[in-house]
Amino acid sequence: MSENESQFRETLAQIAELASAAVNSGEQSDYEHEDDQESEEAPQGGKVGCTLKSVPKRLVVKAAETAMRINPVNAPVFGPVATVAAGLVLNPQRIAVLTGKYWGPTPRRLTVSFIDSTPANLRNRIISHLNAWTRTGCIEFVYTQETGQVRISRGPGGYYSYLGTDILLIPRNRQTMNLERFTMNTPESEFERVIRHEAGHTLGFPHEHMRRALVERIDREKAYAYFRRTQGWDRATVDDQVLTPLDERSIMATPADQDSIMCYQLPAEITRDGRPIRGGRDINQTDYDFCGRIYPKPGREQITEQEEAWREDDWQESQDPEVAAV
Repeated sequence: MSENESQFRETLAQIAELASAAVNSGEQSDYEHEDDQESEEAPQGGKVGCTLKSVPKRLVVKAAETAMRINPVNAPVFGPVATVAAGLVLNPQRIAVLTGKYWGPTPRRLTVSFIDSTPANLRNRIISHLNAWTRTGCIEFVYTQETGQVRISRGPGGYYSYLGTDILLIPRNRQTMNLERFTMNTPESEFERVIRHEAGHTLGFPHEHMRRALVERIDREKAYAYFRRTQGWDRATVDDQVLTPLDERSIMATPADQDSIMCYQLPAEITRDGRPIRGGRDINQTDYDFCGRIYPKPGREQITEQEEAWREDDWQESQDPEVAAV
């Protein structure tokens, strides 16, 4: 077997493995767990607290098409093996797995509304923390009294967000971000740690602790026990949220950074080397530098139109029992 053929077979195996993992985790997603409400309660006493949400399995291809329409860079790539895999025919599910959710380098305003009755001072405070990323990035969050692209709830469900352009697939009557029990009395450190983290997800940034270099430091069985005890998560959820590494070929990224705002704080008790994964409590300089590279701030007019990608009939409540119950 030639070197190219061998590399091609390896690429196929890796793509199939990634697709299978994503599809399997999607089948165990929060949309099919009617009893997971308790597992996403707002963190107390050191709980992790953030769940990265994904659209239902039946919409992942549409989400991928939306992402590619908004930003062609989101199309599937294979890094250094692109030339080897040039003749590879992928089915739509695999294309969706390998598609990013970035908004693109053109300056853009994402409108923000609140599902709950929220005082003006709290609205302004939350949005100011969403906009912490504008120090280097060209994506701005702006309040609207209408229905925003980003819709925030402070109701039950813990802390969560959808990833990047996926927010355009969420029906207008549902939140794209949840900040359970946030009030003006919430400590400033939590505004920095939680809201800036969730804003990162809306910008398309996945969880940093799922970079392969960090996942490899985690003892799987200890992680299952820890997250069951502290979060109420089952094994499938731990696999989905912590133990399935991102495919490095399909992301634009800096080297793995355990101090990133997008990284969970994970204790030494679940790592193989007995050292904690520190996790970020605020946007660090590496985060800012990366945001500035993929969302540069040129002097161009911002995009302000609403991206009407979703349709109400795409999302049936019978297939989304958890969110419908919130």
